Amino acid sequence: MEKGERGGHGGGIKGASVAAEGLGWSRGCAVVDENGWGRRVLILRVKCLTEPNGEVESEAETSSSSSSSSGSAGISTYSWCAGLGGIGFLETSYLTYLKLTNSDAFCPIGGGSCGDVLNSDYASVFGVPLPLIGMFAYGLVTILGIQLAGKNLPLGLDENNGRLILLGSTTSMAAASAYFLYILSTKFAGASCSYCLVSALLSFSLLFATIKDYGLQEIQKVIGLQLCLGGLAVAILSTSYNMSQFFPISSVEIDLPFSSTEVTTESSPLTLALARHLHSAGAKMYGAFWCSHCLEQKQMFGREAAKLLDVVECFPDGYRKGTIIAKGMCGCWN
Repeated sequence: MEKGERGGHGGGIKGASVAAEGLGWSRGCAVVDENGWGRRVLILRVKCLTEPNGEVESEAETSSSSSSSSGSAGISTYSWCAGLGGIGFLETSYLTYLKLTNSDAFCPIGGGSCGDVLNSDYASVFGVPLPLIGMFAYGLVTILGIQLAGKNLPLGLDENNGRLILLGSTTSMAAASAYFLYILSTKFAGASCSYCLVSALLSFSLLFATIKDYGLQEIQKVIGLQLCLGGLAVAILSTSYNMSQFFPISSVEIDLPFSSTEVTTESSPLTLALARHLHSAGAKMYGAFWCSHCLEQKQMFGREAAKLLDVVECFPDGYRKGTIIAKGMCGCWN
């Protein structure tokens, strides 16, 4: 009975040993006692409890990376910033070219309001053309968006610093655009500048995209910085425009008082008949005292015939840069 009992115990030990081995634990060795009966000593090796957690962590990292990769399959915030900044860069580059070459701006909505705004004193900040400043700002946002999207920032900047610079830039641009809209509505009553409205839309969109990327909790930590940068941008613009009222930049460049022109040529019978016909038909000539082409047309009619023409002066109070044309278009007949 003792042998059977021991054998039973041995079978139980053997079963437990096999079960332990199936769980990844190691079995012990067989030991023979002094009576010749064999018995097993079960030695259990317990696995470290951190190993399953490590597998869970690795699975979590895998799912996180797969989730971020799937999110990056769409258009990222940095790509949006790069795209919108590129559009703004093209627009301000065109306006900078017009400003530096004194060319007329093409206004999509007509009326010439875009040219009036571009040639006014509000189109310069401390003597620097405003479109040139905008071109630099949009270019900076475009470069930052591209660099952040590619995780390749210059000058050893990390992603957090790059995001902070992007947020500060878009905040300043949006604050400046809001101030420009205020100037447009108060100083240019009735005027509408398509380029100003597009630039404001781009600036506000860039700010919204960067704030959305930060999130509500994170943006609360830098709201003070945003307010400071926005207030600084408005203060710089306000100071520049207040100084321009005392030292107008445009008036220094061009300031022509009105003066009448003298026609020196003699009229022929043909030009006299043409002048009488235009007068009877109600035709009017819109011109400017400083326009050489207007004077050439008067010289072609001659002194006597020019007096018969109905001439409307577009700048009766003189001309200075930014002055709005009083009537009609220079050098046109109506």
